[in-house]
Amino acid sequence: MAWRWVLAAVLATSSLSLLGSAFNEFTSDTLINNVVQDPITSRLYVGTVNTLYQLDQSLHSEARTRTGPELDNRQCTPPVTSCEEAVETDTITSCSSFHPSKDILIVCGSLYRGIWFSEEPVYVEQAATNTDLWKFNSSSLSPFFSPFFPLSLFPLSLFLCLFFQDEGFVYVLFSRTLGLQLNCSAGNKYNKVQAAYVALPGEALAKNMSSSGQYGPVGAQDKVVFVVFSSDDDSSAVCMYPLRAINQRLVEIIGACYRTKGQINNKSAVYSPYSSKSDELCKIENEEVYGRAPGEKTGDKVNKNLLFDTSLTHLYITTEKKVSRHLNVELYSITDCKSCVAQKDPYCGWCVLQGKCTRKGDCPRAEDDNTWLWSPNQQCVQIQAFNPPNLSCRKTNYNHLLFSLQADSCPQFENPDPHLIPVGHPIPISFQGKNLDIYKDCSLCKNADPKYNCVWCANMRSCVYRKLCGSQEPAQCPNPKITDIIPRFGPLKGGIVVTIKGSNLGIKEEDIKKVTVAGVDCVHQGDRYSVSTRYSDSGGVEVEGGRTGRSEVLFTYRDPIPEKVSPSTGPAAGGTVITISGKHLDTANKDDVIVTVGGTPCKVLSFGSEITCETGVYKGQKVPSETLSVSMRYGKSTTKDVPGSFQYSENPKLTDYSPKNIQRLTASHLSLSPQGRGFSKAMTAEEAQAFVGDASCKVTILQDDKLFLEAPSTQPRARSKRQRRDTSSDPLDLTIKFGNGEWVVGSVNYERKYEVPLAIIIPAVIVPMLLFIAVSVYCYRRKSQQAEREYEKVKHQLENLEESVRDRCKKEFTDLMIEMEDQTNDLSEARIPFLDYKTYTDRVFFLPSKDGDNDVMITGKLDIPEGRKVIVAQALNQFSNLLNSKTFLINFIKTLEGRPDFNARSRVYFASLLTVALHGKLEYYTDIMRSLLLELMEEYVHSKNPKLMLRRSETVVERMLCNWMSICLYQFLRDSAGEPLYKLFKAIKHQVEKGPVDAKMKKAKYTLNDTGLLGDDVEYCVLTLQVLVHGEGPDVTPVKVLNCDTISQVKEKIIEQVYRNLPYSQRPKVDSVALEWRPGSTGQILSDMDLTSQKEGRWKRLNTLAHYNVSGCLRTSSVIFCLMPTEHVHGVPVENALLEDDKVFHLVRPVDELDDVKSKRGSLKAKATTKAIAEIYLTRLLSVKGTLQQFVDDFFRSVLCSGAVVPPAVKYFFDFLDEQALKHDNVEEETVHIWKTNSLPMRFWVNILKNPHFIFDVHVTEVVDASLSVIAQTFMDACTKTEHKLSRESPSNKLLYAKEISTYKKMVDDYYKGIKQMVPVSDQDMNTHLAEVSREHTDTLNTQAALHQLYQYASKYYDGIIQSLDEDPAAQSKQLTLRLQQIAAALENKVTDL
Repeated sequence: MAWRWVLAAVLATSSLSLLGSAFNEFTSDTLINNVVQDPITSRLYVGTVNTLYQLDQSLHSEARTRTGPELDNRQCTPPVTSCEEAVETDTITSCSSFHPSKDILIVCGSLYRGIWFSEEPVYVEQAATNTDLWKFNSSSLSPFFSPFFPLSLFPLSLFLCLFFQDEGFVYVLFSRTLGLQLNCSAGNKYNKVQAAYVALPGEALAKNMSSSGQYGPVGAQDKVVFVVFSSDDDSSAVCMYPLRAINQRLVEIIGACYRTKGQINNKSAVYSPYSSKSDELCKIENEEVYGRAPGEKTGDKVNKNLLFDTSLTHLYITTEKKVSRHLNVELYSITDCKSCVAQKDPYCGWCVLQGKCTRKGDCPRAEDDNTWLWSPNQQCVQIQAFNPPNLSCRKTNYNHLLFSLQADSCPQFENPDPHLIPVGHPIPISFQGKNLDIYKDCSLCKNADPKYNCVWCANMRSCVYRKLCGSQEPAQCPNPKITDIIPRFGPLKGGIVVTIKGSNLGIKEEDIKKVTVAGVDCVHQGDRYSVSTRYSDSGGVEVEGGRTGRSEVLFTYRDPIPEKVSPSTGPAAGGTVITISGKHLDTANKDDVIVTVGGTPCKVLSFGSEITCETGVYKGQKVPSETLSVSMRYGKSTTKDVPGSFQYSENPKLTDYSPKNIQRLTASHLSLSPQGRGFSKAMTAEEAQAFVGDASCKVTILQDDKLFLEAPSTQPRARSKRQRRDTSSDPLDLTIKFGNGEWVVGSVNYERKYEVPLAIIIPAVIVPMLLFIAVSVYCYRRKSQQAEREYEKVKHQLENLEESVRDRCKKEFTDLMIEMEDQTNDLSEARIPFLDYKTYTDRVFFLPSKDGDNDVMITGKLDIPEGRKVIVAQALNQFSNLLNSKTFLINFIKTLEGRPDFNARSRVYFASLLTVALHGKLEYYTDIMRSLLLELMEEYVHSKNPKLMLRRSETVVERMLCNWMSICLYQFLRDSAGEPLYKLFKAIKHQVEKGPVDAKMKKAKYTLNDTGLLGDDVEYCVLTLQVLVHGEGPDVTPVKVLNCDTISQVKEKIIEQVYRNLPYSQRPKVDSVALEWRPGSTGQILSDMDLTSQKEGRWKRLNTLAHYNVSGCLRTSSVIFCLMPTEHVHGVPVENALLEDDKVFHLVRPVDELDDVKSKRGSLKAKATTKAIAEIYLTRLLSVKGTLQQFVDDFFRSVLCSGAVVPPAVKYFFDFLDEQALKHDNVEEETVHIWKTNSLPMRFWVNILKNPHFIFDVHVTEVVDASLSVIAQTFMDACTKTEHKLSRESPSNKLLYAKEISTYKKMVDDYYKGIKQMVPVSDQDMNTHLAEVSREHTDTLNTQAALHQLYQYASKYYDGIIQSLDEDPAAQSKQLTLRLQQIAAALENKVTDL
């Protein structure tokens, strides 16, 4: 719409890019909060912290008044005279405005809860017209108040404080909705007022507003409020509201509040977020009442107080502590129509008659059509055709030229194209113009060659062909016009040459009769005169016939003041470039200035605000000289001195240099070092010059006694022609130059290597090369044959090894299957130790927390006094209801995530608490999760790498998703995937415990993890113990153990076998039982450490069955296993004390802790064999992998088989990801695959696979965990799209399953494709499923404990949450702030300001 363009043009005038330089400025010591302008006197009133200023139009301070600090406190109710908490408090003068009907200023501040006061006015004597300047303090008795709401209830940050009047109403516009709500978008996105302005719309805007049909007829004289709004995402918009429409609405609201209890059409008429009775007050329900147009921010440090002066020619700009006055627009820098119109500035347009960008008042006949262009409906003028085709002269805009007329200098058209034209048919012809802009004024026209018949036509005010002028040529030209003066500044005593440029300055030098500058006659220098355009001297000018002209350009007399000279020293040989700085040094021209140093001329190099010159040769006798004055002469009459500012020093002395010989082609930069004295006193390194021959050398370092040069790496040529004729091996001169002084230090020799003839070089190179190639080929063939033989040998060894591993795997697998069959024949869900739902969720959600098993969510113990339990329970129920408000919960989560101390651990724990607290409404929990996921997805898709989404639990919603998956897949674990996972765990545990396991190093002989592989050959045998449990009858249980097992390992295996039908949590712990061995009639208590333990140097070995001579492999031994408290068994305390010693090992001692004595005595061979090479045992990984392969495949199939039962949550969530991906063009199929992998396999299955104790009542040892980690990593690799390139350097864990990875990847792809083809799960079906889960399990969870822990976060970040709710209109309408305050009062047992 056109009015949007017009409104954008209004905003564009405030752009800083169009502003000129500031004429005046005002600076405050404290932050500026607000600036308002008196519309009558144009004075400015600036509100700062504790002070209010009155400024004139030029920003000069006229008056000031103190507004603070005063005694106040947020807890005090005005007046504060009786409030004990009151302290000295700064006041922020947040808003001020003029009373529309009285000549007074109304001010509001941050004191006394934002109540506005007025007092006696401050009289300003300096002002011609007195304006009442009002302030406020505690003694005032006349507060300003709203008819709708008491302002003392609202924070000051809500106010914009714009005052205006229309038709009997006084308006106050707030930055937050309090009364009549002004909507700027359909969803009230733009809900924060930043600035506002009341003005007439103009005809074009009024017409468009009327045609929209939203406001009724709007006239050009009807007032309109233009308001700038912003949103939470930093976007902005401008909306406009006719005051007449607002008046009508206010009359309706006021009538409704008195007659119909605030109801209009059975709806509340006023929106009141801060009152506890919002339902009874008035609010507006209109959507998109007025139009809007987008706008841009002006910058970080420029605030919204942008004001025009009353003439609209200057703009006041406010920053943090400064108010500056700028030109509205910079028109003269715009040189073409298109650029002028593109500014979209209603004050700036293209004047067609003048051909320049002007204000409307500066353009002649601006009211005529197509004369002053600025509207978007008008276009710039373009010449499409011209007639007649031949012209003798053409008027152009003036640009001064310096030329002498030649015979062919008359304007003309040449080179027509085409040369041949058809008869009777019009076609376009192009010409090349020549000299079209020469005769631009009367003087030039009269001075043209008579043969051109050019005359000055007074009517046309241009130089034309004689027959084209309808009037007689005037005898005299118009008055002279002066356009420029060079230079613009001159010394007070004069005496300089000034050049004046302009038009109609006569035809010959004799025409110039008189020249004056400021009424003083000047001498005209005729030899520098150029016809009509230039003559020398300055000021006003009188030409032949008494015609005079006065310049608009000013010539200024001023006094140049030189102050400083640098550097202050230089060599007597001269050549030092000195810089003279001071004030007004650019007076006159460069040619008018002569500089001397102690009478010695100094050649001027540059002229400006600083002057540089090059010193000449010092002719004095005394060196170093006295400090000399630097003199500057301007013209003939003005001389300025800088006394004692420069001293000539001795010329530097060169004594030696090194090196004297340079070998070519040895380096890219070669260093030379001349020695001497006085270098640094004469010149800097940048001013010094050095040459070797004709090549310049860079001076890198300059000291007083030496300098360093970079000599050319290749030999340059000699500087003199005579030397160039000599041979190239002759030495070259090393020349040092300081200023005008030049010294030849000596000669530099570039050594030449002996040049061997080419006939000798070629055979000498080729023959050895051919010989080398022949020998290399022979050696290569021999090595290849040898390598081939070695390869066949290694291949044969590998085949034997592979066969051996294969046979071993078959045997191990057969044994494992037989042993596993005994345990799984009667395996059923009842025999698998599944955890109940509460224990499962506790471990998944809270076991990884820092408190572990002692976490309050696992123990369920809350430290609440008995007398407050009822109140706390009621408050927690209210807090639960508050969490069920989506507006509150979203604000709650975003506030926490915006805090830097809310780290990743806190986010995970908070999300788990939220999951338990909302478990009763899982469908609501899912809705919150979806909303947050959509925001997270937008963030990653548009500003981050989309593939990284859901990769880590960096946000609350990512952990919420993990918990949601854990809840929804619990039943699937019990029904389908739990059994193969439990069998895999038991198989790994059995395989690991079948061989030796180092109890201290946590390494095993049989494992899948190379880092956990026991890299030593340990001799052991299998023992079958007959175990009799004390107090449980005479039955014995056979238990297989190893004679290298520690006593604790034996106890674990016995407990595992004897209590195999009980879950782990119900079994006795190892530390609670003692093991007694009775080889005969007497018994012996066995322990890991006692007085009989073996010692190897400083190390002690843990006791094993072999240590107690419980031997006889594959034979049975009678062992009594007693269940009794360990403190009642003699010797156990001694064992515990001995185990505290750090120097304890089981099977293998650490390699870096070898006994010193044995190390000294042992042979080198013994030392070399103390630890075997671990790599030779890597084949054990293959053996274990082959044994467990069937169990791994079974688990993968149970998880990644879409043909079987797929949990509805997986289908529902995968469809959600597919749906969102289609809405974004930059989301590829691979990205969706990664999202699905991160949400299910990575978030849930890997976690369960690595932690079987999360779903089963089992104990996972470190050696078993190491193997589970390898399988989990294989599962992760199978789910990625990246192809892993394997090599010899690849980790053994990846090499182990390299062959199976491709199969597993295909399983994952088929699983994702199969789910995509399934029947969709509707929202209703999913909600039904979630409601069933909530109904079945919510009562078992510690919901009250979760709510209590969640409130701890609300308490910690209370202020931030309150602020977030205050800024959210939806939260205000639901009174969420009040509800949270009530809950805080109950839970924290404190009195609030409710």
